[in-house]
Amino acid sequence: MKGARKYFKRSQKSIQNNKILLNNPGHKYCMKAAVLVKNKVELVDLDLPKVGNDEVLVCMKVCGICGSDLEKVFGKYGMKSSRIGHEPAGEIVKLGANIKDFKKGDRVFVHHHVPCYSCHFCYNDDFTMCEKYQSSNIDPCGLSEFILVPHWNLSKGGLIRLPDNINFNQAALIEPIACCLRSLNKVNLKKADTIVIFGAGPTGLMHMILARFFGASKILLVDVNSFRLDFAKKIDQQVEVINMANMPEGEFKRKSLKFLGKVGSDVSIISTSSINAFIQSLSITRKGGTISLFGVPPKDTEVKIDLNMIYSKELKILPSYAASEKEIHQTIALMEAKIINFEPLITHKFPLRDSYKALMHAHQAKDSMKIIITAE
Repeated sequence: MKGARKYFKRSQKSIQNNKILLNNPGHKYCMKAAVLVKNKVELVDLDLPKVGNDEVLVCMKVCGICGSDLEKVFGKYGMKSSRIGHEPAGEIVKLGANIKDFKKGDRVFVHHHVPCYSCHFCYNDDFTMCEKYQSSNIDPCGLSEFILVPHWNLSKGGLIRLPDNINFNQAALIEPIACCLRSLNKVNLKKADTIVIFGAGPTGLMHMILARFFGASKILLVDVNSFRLDFAKKIDQQVEVINMANMPEGEFKRKSLKFLGKVGSDVSIISTSSINAFIQSLSITRKGGTISLFGVPPKDTEVKIDLNMIYSKELKILPSYAASEKEIHQTIALMEAKIINFEPLITHKFPLRDSYKALMHAHQAKDSMKIIITAE
């Protein structure tokens, strides 16, 4: 398998087609993986995972960098998993004896979390709140030369064969797009709704593209990054943008309502970890409107707000964490039908060995939108 090395000799020669590796478990091989060690990203050698009878080994081809990865490395991430890289796609290189639905060479999308579909949360369609969803994972992570897909993930639909017309670059976008789809499904965005999106990063623009597809009449995109706002205008010339950098107090609300109308936005999406974005959304979302808390707030974040104002305006605040297989399949269907093209969002590619450089580049966001890691 390409990238696997004899554990002691660290040979760089490709052994992708070496039958010894596949058939001789007595030989010990290792692989490269980017892991988080005490808030630092390190490229380490790990043992090549042993493949059980009900498991699959995938050679990673691409893996996207997510905002939650940045929060884990540079911020204070509050969810359970500390693994980085959860948007991988690749090619199956080894299967357990009991695997019948896949074959070597299949191009696949790998979903790191999968729910049980039988608990109280799943019965109420809160799949991402399922205990098994939050505890399940791939081994060791998405930023690894090889990924072991456990039996649990396989049995619950966490490995999906890619249609022939979806390339690996596009496959690296499946998971974040699915997350945005779930966010918009939760707020019940309707045709002709007005929407404000705080955060012009990759998921902000994914929300923008999807909102236009769903028939939003007015889309306002808000950020402090000129490059990203200009980038968004190239994707959708009709979108209105506001750069909040150094903006006087009160000016944002005035500009927003001038575009939206005095009623305000039907829906506001917080696609950033900025607390100020959430506070600003309270003032420009209409009475009875909905706010999606999509971006990951830093752990232990506290906000002082007027609860009476939320009550009197009947604002609905709906957090949206991750995605289930429902949205994953919806995303793949949209991609396969070529209804929407998200690939132009990719601006940079980095090899696995430069994972930290990729994460830092995404964190600084000076000239980047979506960044993906490749196997080579």
